[in-house]
Amino acid sequence: MILEQIKGPEELKQLSSRELAILAEEIRTFLIEKISRTGGHLASNLGVVELTIALFKTFDLPQDKIIWDVGHQSYTHKILTGRKNQFDELRKFGGMSGFPKRNESDYDAFDTGHSSTSISAGLGLAEARDIKHGNYSVVSVIGDGALTGGMAYEALNNASHVKGNFVIILNDNTMSISKNVGGVSNMLSEIRSSDSYYDLKENIGNVLYKLPKGDKIVGAIKKTKSNLKQVILHDSMFESMGIYYLGPVDGHDMDKLIKILNVAKRIKGPVLVHVVTQKGRGYKPAERNPSKFHGIGPFDIKTGCEINQLDVPTYSKVFSEVICEIAKNDRMVAAITAAMPDGVGLTKFSKWFPDRFFDVGIAEEHAVTFAAGLAASGYKPVVSIYSSFYQRAYDQILHDVCLQNLPVVMIVDRAGLVGQDGETHQGIFDVSFMSAIPNLTIIAPKDTKELIESVKFAMGYNGPIAIRFPRGTAYVAEKKTASPVELGKSEIVNDGYNIAIIAVGNMFEEVEKAYNLLMKENINPTIVNARFIKPLDKDMIEYVAKRHKQIIVVEEAIKKGGYGEAVSTYVQENCLDCNVKIMAIEDCFVEQGLVDELREKIGISSKKIYE
Repeated sequence: MILEQIKGPEELKQLSSRELAILAEEIRTFLIEKISRTGGHLASNLGVVELTIALFKTFDLPQDKIIWDVGHQSYTHKILTGRKNQFDELRKFGGMSGFPKRNESDYDAFDTGHSSTSISAGLGLAEARDIKHGNYSVVSVIGDGALTGGMAYEALNNASHVKGNFVIILNDNTMSISKNVGGVSNMLSEIRSSDSYYDLKENIGNVLYKLPKGDKIVGAIKKTKSNLKQVILHDSMFESMGIYYLGPVDGHDMDKLIKILNVAKRIKGPVLVHVVTQKGRGYKPAERNPSKFHGIGPFDIKTGCEINQLDVPTYSKVFSEVICEIAKNDRMVAAITAAMPDGVGLTKFSKWFPDRFFDVGIAEEHAVTFAAGLAASGYKPVVSIYSSFYQRAYDQILHDVCLQNLPVVMIVDRAGLVGQDGETHQGIFDVSFMSAIPNLTIIAPKDTKELIESVKFAMGYNGPIAIRFPRGTAYVAEKKTASPVELGKSEIVNDGYNIAIIAVGNMFEEVEKAYNLLMKENINPTIVNARFIKPLDKDMIEYVAKRHKQIIVVEEAIKKGGYGEAVSTYVQENCLDCNVKIMAIEDCFVEQGLVDELREKIGISSKKIYE
């Protein structure tokens, strides 16, 4: 096998076109076999095998730098940089990350995990190189989906300032960004991709610059060329921004890819190479359903079905059912997502109410302010986004929603630890950054039933409100209570003595497990379901503090600025004679691993609560 001989980029450079094609198929087989056992991002990685090989063949790593946008398509990059033998531990606790990590390899030029960042980061690397008079290439790879994010355009707007080689690879795998204008477009693409064209252009430019007023002649030619292209082509957005455009090119034709990348490598300044790829390439189940295989658990290779996939409702599914029922009876309800209708439970809503469903692409900032505009017009918008992606819309939540006290319902999906996606995806900061915003109410339901009631409450609430819930199977609490959801009111689930444990949201499950262990030893603590993170239930805190010597607050969120600190501050400021212990996540980013493993390590598992 050729793959077994590849220990790093240098071995790859010696391979022929035929050998590179064989290598691509061997990598696909390797990825399918490994990810079927570990889980991970499959469809996106199968789509960029040839592109990654061509980049490694053309550029000199690690001197040249490659930045992968999001980074979930970097598996082939990891294979070709000596990490093939680490794939058995992919995304596991203590194992190899599913994303580029600078502390993992010198070949990883920039840590990624969120979308639309690669052009900005690459631009920073390129400008730093130019300041230091370096002579290497910087390559930013970005998908057409990520190009819907505003940050990408902010970077493109500044890219024309770069003097040295800065290559932007547009990996177009789901939609056409520029119109196909037939033979003219193909002809110009073919001409642009040829060495002879670039040689001619470069030589003519050098000669003209030596003539008297040569710079003005070159400028006039460029202006004429640009105007002519405006007539012939409609896809000159990039070149009108001062970025040289090459393509489109078939992202699975290795020879054409290498040819066009060699041209791009010679250009001084920014150049965009438009590469058309197929998500899931080479594995039929992933080709048919790339969304399912974007991020998938262990699966059966023959059928493409996930292994041990339980047919139980998730929190996202529960939310999906209740919001659709509400929208059936209220035509003012609208739903918004940022390119993740499946992940956040809005696929059903999109089919039932297409005129009131909006997928704005990977544009969380826009999603929130767009919702604010709907709310200002009398609608009841529900914005459903992952916790870690709400970080991108902080200013919009504060300035456009809460400052105006608009009734926008923010569904904070994947709140808390999400597991194997690691630091960039753990939803542990939303409590802290949302709690600081005036007018914003925050609910953390303890289980399935309470999530349903919380959504109903939120849809009738006249102001900004957020509901946070975790990834995965929806929990059904053992202790059944009939306490209605009432603004700012917590729920005392068990009235015990000496010690009170306040559980925030999904940590109620861990607290119930700890409670069962404690009762076996005749220790009967008071159990409180916080329910509302904000506003704080001051009456509950005073009641608990006056009857107990110790309060333990358990939350799956960062401690600084969290619910536990709010409880502790209230107890201290009101001179209540009670000690408050906060079990939360200390000042750190949380690595990848199974959620149970991470809870144990952090110290918020049922075992740690019991101890």
